[in-house]
Amino acid sequence: MSGHALVIGEALIDAVHRADGSVQRHPGGSPANVAIGLARLGRDAELLTWLGKDDDGALVVDHLEGSGVALCEGSQDAPATSVATATLDASGAAAYDFALEWALSADAVTRPEPLVVHTGSIAAVLQPGADAVLTLMASSRETSTVTYDPNARPSLMGEPATARAAVERAVRLADVVKVSDEDIEWLAPGEGVDRVAQAWLALGPAIVVVTRGGEGATAWTPEGRVDVRAPKVTVADTVGAGDSFMGGLIDGLWGAGVLGAPQRQALRSLDLDTVSAVLERCARIAAITVSRAGANPPTLAELDA
Repeated sequence: MSGHALVIGEALIDAVHRADGSVQRHPGGSPANVAIGLARLGRDAELLTWLGKDDDGALVVDHLEGSGVALCEGSQDAPATSVATATLDASGAAAYDFALEWALSADAVTRPEPLVVHTGSIAAVLQPGADAVLTLMASSRETSTVTYDPNARPSLMGEPATARAAVERAVRLADVVKVSDEDIEWLAPGEGVDRVAQAWLALGPAIVVVTRGGEGATAWTPEGRVDVRAPKVTVADTVGAGDSFMGGLIDGLWGAGVLGAPQRQALRSLDLDTVSAVLERCARIAAITVSRAGANPPTLAELDA
């Protein structure tokens, strides 16, 4: 299946503070990581984002272009490039603090009729850009599959109830939702991860996937439920693991021939064996990512090795 992916959302600098006291700065941002993951898997991916024409912005652009991601016109109109500070604990798990602004340029230009449009995390909830993102999600449904990852950032998203309302507006517009169990537990404390995921499926998506870290992942579709295990690996850190999984999910559904608005019913009726195979591959992609430092998703050659 030919076509291209449009990814909409933040690209920024991650300043990673490790438990040993060392600090590293490298490009990041959840949607940017998804675009890179797709490009490394051989997909045609473009990113609509909000960068400054500064040293940090140049670092991000080099990183994107180095993996084959095209940057949409208007993506470098920000006054400055945003920075996320990630503090890692002894297990490699990351806690985030942000200094950022999110918007979309009035002069943004994207290629027409992408096969799939993806967004998530800060981009779909932080104003002033969030409303523009939701408008693009809605209009994209005419031609494209729409995918979404809430990737919650509590330090930016306010109270869980407020954040949940914003997240569920995006869920209603999405064909595919990927969310972590930790995100659901923060957004809907005490309600139960499985119950919330099934409620989100009822809002309209064809597939809702919950990732459970080292325990694997679960998908709900109109056809039923699928559970897969995660490969056992030595964890360097968890930075970018969910984004790598998301890129793998889009890539896997692309390979199954169920992306694009004309395939919406085929996506809804996708057989569970195919869903399971896609999720198992996603879990392998995420396992490779966590086995090495930073948001560094595998290439297709590495995955097939």
